[in-house]
Amino acid sequence: MSTLGHPRVHLRLTDSTNERARALALAGAPHGTLVTASEQSDGRGRQGRRWSAPAGSCLLMSLLVRSPPALLPLASAVAVCEVAGAQAQIKWPNDIVVARAGGLAKLAGILIEARPQEHWAVIGIGLNVALRLEDLPAELQSSAATLGAGAGDIEPILARLLEALERRLEEPAAATLEAWGLRDALREREISWSGPEGVPAAAHGRAQGIDGTGRLVVALKDGGQRTLDAGEVHLSKA
Repeated sequence: MSTLGHPRVHLRLTDSTNERARALALAGAPHGTLVTASEQSDGRGRQGRRWSAPAGSCLLMSLLVRSPPALLPLASAVAVCEVAGAQAQIKWPNDIVVARAGGLAKLAGILIEARPQEHWAVIGIGLNVALRLEDLPAELQSSAATLGAGAGDIEPILARLLEALERRLEEPAAATLEAWGLRDALREREISWSGPEGVPAAAHGRAQGIDGTGRLVVALKDGGQRTLDAGEVHLSKA
């Protein structure tokens, strides 16, 4: 049984589990404090996107980690994949996806918000456990994926995820990098990317995995190489 997840605050409805967990962190809550919710009214993803899901269909959680490891984003993504199953892959930096008809459909998202100067971070995870794709807006159905489980499976999956997180957060960096590489959804695929604020950056390249700090390594068409430490990456249609 994981030591993470204690104490736990569960909310039927909240604006954002990350917001609640951040407030608890600032108030001095201990390592392992967990906030979960059945529904969010203002769930956030990366780059300010909203995380939208019907009530009771997703695992919605935020975990407070004090003295987090340097590779926290990578370790968190690997842990989610372990629980999500063999088909789950990681689209850099930390979207959990499954392959679908030549593309990638999003199964889970991870949003990490940290206060390095105060030595804590919050891991926010939204995992589509019992989501029915037909319940999503039409424009999201083709880009989303689900475990196809029942609402009663959310708690057992949470318990497994906390155990996986505890194990992965304590492992050596080399083990995290190796495990992440085995789940890399982009390696050797043509990609395009934009800058951190959505500003277009140098066009296309071929993903070559990540370096020791978690930056994406890209081989450029002119024979050069570039590393990305932020921004948005897409499979290239070119």
